[in-house]
Amino acid sequence: MITVRRMLQQALRVSVRNAFPLVKWMERWAEGASAKQQALKTLGDMPGPSVASFAWDLFAKRGLSRLHELQLEGVQRYGPMWKASFGPILTVHVADPVLIEQVLRQEGQHPMRSDLSSWKDYRKLRGHHYGLLTSEGEEWQSVRSLLGKHMLRPKAVEAYDKTLNGVVGDLVSKLRLRRRSQGLVNDIASEFYRFGLEGISSVLFESRIGCLDEVVPEETERFIQSINTMFVMTLLTMAMPKWLHQLFPKPWNIFCQCWDYMFDFAKGHIDQRLTAEAEKVARGEKVEGRYLTYFLSRTGLPMKTVYSNVTELLLAGVDTISSTMSWSLYELSRHPKVQALLRDEVLRVLEGRSVPEAADVARMPLLKATVKEVLRLYPVIPANARVITERDIQVGGYLIPKNTLITLCHFATSRDPAVFVNPDEFQPHRWLNKDQTHHPYASVPFGVGKRSCIGRRIAELELYLALSRILVEFDVKPDPGGISVKPMTRTLLVPENVISLQFIER
Repeated sequence: MITVRRMLQQALRVSVRNAFPLVKWMERWAEGASAKQQALKTLGDMPGPSVASFAWDLFAKRGLSRLHELQLEGVQRYGPMWKASFGPILTVHVADPVLIEQVLRQEGQHPMRSDLSSWKDYRKLRGHHYGLLTSEGEEWQSVRSLLGKHMLRPKAVEAYDKTLNGVVGDLVSKLRLRRRSQGLVNDIASEFYRFGLEGISSVLFESRIGCLDEVVPEETERFIQSINTMFVMTLLTMAMPKWLHQLFPKPWNIFCQCWDYMFDFAKGHIDQRLTAEAEKVARGEKVEGRYLTYFLSRTGLPMKTVYSNVTELLLAGVDTISSTMSWSLYELSRHPKVQALLRDEVLRVLEGRSVPEAADVARMPLLKATVKEVLRLYPVIPANARVITERDIQVGGYLIPKNTLITLCHFATSRDPAVFVNPDEFQPHRWLNKDQTHHPYASVPFGVGKRSCIGRRIAELELYLALSRILVEFDVKPDPGGISVKPMTRTLLVPENVISLQFIER
């Protein structure tokens, strides 16, 4: 018994002695981790403008319409990260691709965009459900998964090329109809706005709503105006504290009226399509549909959720197309050599055909590079945002508390001279030069990760089909009396002035 006890005591001494280096290493690791935690800077250490200075920039210096320029000014004044406060809201601005990647890699299972508080307030007021742009968490994930099957898979998207080509054909006819002396078409963005709405409507409803008719239906025209006004009012309603809505109710009332009409417009088209299908079933006819509303209506989702998602998809699909088409042809008209090279690429792939198909795009690298370059210079969404709700995160040596609003400054990163040579110049070939590599988070116009734009593939296909067809039909030249056009912020990035171009028949 004594021998056994001695053996146990000796074994214990040996085990403790052997474990001692491990214990010391763990102590050193804990001390190092603690020191590292202490070395992290807090939001109090982060530079940024005073509340008064920031408010002055926003309201006295037209800051709401040039939020993209404020990004560049922020980088110059404070570096790649800075904070800004307006009322109770503190925002951390991140304007470096490495730091943006750090944020997005820590966004968790259910990433949250910026609050879009006024959009959500409207839905609560009217009893509407949230859609993909406004929902969060499990609710967002379930709808995203359902729509992803039909909007993110390349083969599923290619199935829409015949539908979209029909819309592109009408656009070409409308451009011919709109041409004045010297082939000039005034305000091309307005035509592309209608084209974008007709395109997304054809995908959502598999029916046409008359945006490209010689006379546009009144309800369609009103829907377009409602989108425009709503985006302007979004900036105002989100910049104003809620208590100000009582003193100055006009912006909020107009904002709600715009959304009312958009929801009514979408609901009318959805109900019309579903009623037509029900009548076919009653007659014993077979019902088949490829359009997105058809898929959504058969998932068991509440109809209020279907209405909200279709409404949000309608407005999301319009500005992406209108803005990118306008800037693409604006830049190509001013760079005739690039336009000629691009036209040669399209004609070579088409081999005598006049209408491109989805399968042709894979053999048009310059076309893809052109769109990529346009979206680098003029990202439709100049800034995105994240709110990390699950935990604190570390970004650029700072500890960012959870639930902090983080603005990702895409306009600033996509024009960063440290990332892109001659960043303000239109150079599509930079994307084809294997010697030029760019940080993958420097230009992400459709976002990245789980909350990236779900309509990206459809929007890109529509852009590719339209641009290639226009270049086959026309030489595009600048307005002889035109001026240089700059972007402005209207929640989204849009041309500040009207863009007019010459479309010369080939």
